[in-house]
Amino acid sequence: MADEETIDTSRPHSARMYDYYLGGKDWFEADKQAAEAAIAFWPHAAVTAQQNRYFMHRATRVLARDYGVRQFLDLGTGIPTKPNLHQIAQEVAPDSKVVYLDNDPLVLEYASALLRSTPEGRTAYVEADVREVSLGENQEVHEVLDFEQPIALSLIALTHFFPDDWDPHAMVERFLAPLPSGSFLVLSHATPDFEPKIAEKVRQLYLQSGTPVQFRAKAEIERFFDGLELVEPGVTTVHRWRPEEPSEYSDYQVSFYGGVARKP
Repeated sequence: MADEETIDTSRPHSARMYDYYLGGKDWFEADKQAAEAAIAFWPHAAVTAQQNRYFMHRATRVLARDYGVRQFLDLGTGIPTKPNLHQIAQEVAPDSKVVYLDNDPLVLEYASALLRSTPEGRTAYVEADVREVSLGENQEVHEVLDFEQPIALSLIALTHFFPDDWDPHAMVERFLAPLPSGSFLVLSHATPDFEPKIAEKVRQLYLQSGTPVQFRAKAEIERFFDGLELVEPGVTTVHRWRPEEPSEYSDYQVSFYGGVARKP
């Protein structure tokens, strides 16, 4: 567990709550209490978190195996949970290069776990604020990734933390702008579509803990892929995106949309 003296453990943190949902150990009492309060409203929280995580695994594997992608850029990294993105990518292609980008002090505590690359590949952690970073100009990112070759941009469970007044669709366009043709966007996002009243209760809970959350309907999430070529099966609940075996869960239990798309 991270050093309690270096981070604020008195308030719940969305990344630690997510770790609690996943059955991890990197949380504190405030996180447990907030997560359990959310679970009281939404008893499927663990299913939601796990299925979102598995979507990231499958999307990364498909891009590395079927599309030959060898460069990955993960924004809003969060607490590492094995297997993490670089482990999936480098299992398929050991020469894969992966950059994780976040500015959360909590994630900095775990940065060393994100730097264990295969000898053939490379893994790096860049400290930067996703709201302000210019990917086309960030020297640390360019030291690892070749912007002349395709890059898979990973925004997993991130954009629902972008309120509307941040203009999140424009933010994603800005992230994609410097990436070359043939790059990909991998995005997942929580939705209120299947249970709006409960989703609003959960949103208020996060807001009270100091974390703004903006759950969005499918049409709003699909807008993040405007101008891109969606990979089959398009934007769907994450457990239905190229499942490796039949899922026992309903769309209601998962309540997360995800998609992968190619930049023309």
